[in-house]
Amino acid sequence: MFHVKLPGHDAIARQVGDHLVTHRVKLPRKVVERPIRQVVKRLIMALLLLVATAFVVYADRDGYQDDSDGTLDLLDAFYYATVTLSTTGYGDITPVSDSARLTNIFVITPLRVLFLIILVGTTLEVLTERTREEWRLNRWRSTLRDHTVVIGFGTKGRSAIQTVCVTGLKKEQVVVVDPSAKAIDAATAEGYAGVIGDATRSDVLKQAEVHKARQIIVAPQRDDTSVLVTLTARQLNRSAKIVAAVREEENAPLLKQSGADAVITSSGAAGRLLGLSVLSPAAGMVMEDLIQQGSGLDLVERPVVRGEVGMKPRETDDLVVSVVRGHRVLGYDDPSVGTLQLTDRLITIVRATPAAQVTPNIRPLPRG
Repeated sequence: MFHVKLPGHDAIARQVGDHLVTHRVKLPRKVVERPIRQVVKRLIMALLLLVATAFVVYADRDGYQDDSDGTLDLLDAFYYATVTLSTTGYGDITPVSDSARLTNIFVITPLRVLFLIILVGTTLEVLTERTREEWRLNRWRSTLRDHTVVIGFGTKGRSAIQTVCVTGLKKEQVVVVDPSAKAIDAATAEGYAGVIGDATRSDVLKQAEVHKARQIIVAPQRDDTSVLVTLTARQLNRSAKIVAAVREEENAPLLKQSGADAVITSSGAAGRLLGLSVLSPAAGMVMEDLIQQGSGLDLVERPVVRGEVGMKPRETDDLVVSVVRGHRVLGYDDPSVGTLQLTDRLITIVRATPAAQVTPNIRPLPRG
């Protein structure tokens, strides 16, 4: 059974251990007061009403009759207030004077109603909140299409989300899947929807609507997890673009066989960048700038426009580094490129500008 939970209920989420596989969807929203704080506030209000009622009774203690000893002390006043406000009414203490009965009619009865409203209101608010959460979740599922699913909200997952969002992807179109409740809390705090659970299980990925996703980024902590997630995701969605990260290069072919369209070797990429920086610090700075989307220089992929058809890659206005033709990626100086065709796509280096970041036909290259 799936339990739906929206952000803002952090106290409940923390009760679930990170090792426990849960299936909960969390949608981002504005930070609201925690439920435990709301309950404490209502409890304080109820106690204040109880104290006020007790002192009202004690002030007119001569108008009440106690069947046990005939006198009404402060403890008896609190006892009478408790059984009266809770509508228990044992009848051992009763108002006998006109003033005490009038006080019960015009003061204590309204306090009793207010007391019950506070207690019942807490329950009603919880039920209303659950209904609201379920409505938000159903609406979210019905409107979610062509979104991006990110498996793992670690350093790689965060960086990947930031990169695709810089190019114009809305946060509402990103769903994060992670087994850690703390990681999902961090994701929803940044405005992303999150699913707590093991992404190697198909029922967890279905909660993230993977079957309707346009692209899937697989960035868990372990390579074997990446393989299992990729296999499961590809079974659920045959057309989505899957980009996966691995630590060891020897696992990259296995991931491609599992259904990944692109595999990034994180440790290898970092090592090559370190080596390049040793040989040429300036070249290392340029490469780091290129893989940091939205600042300085950016690597982008765009379609060939009609005015460029028949040109050679170097004759275009942009700095073309590669040509994507079909399933092949050709260098700009590859003789087999010849002239540009309308169905080609160009990988270019451009200056990062707000206009380029939101152009729908331009998309960033996968990052390491």
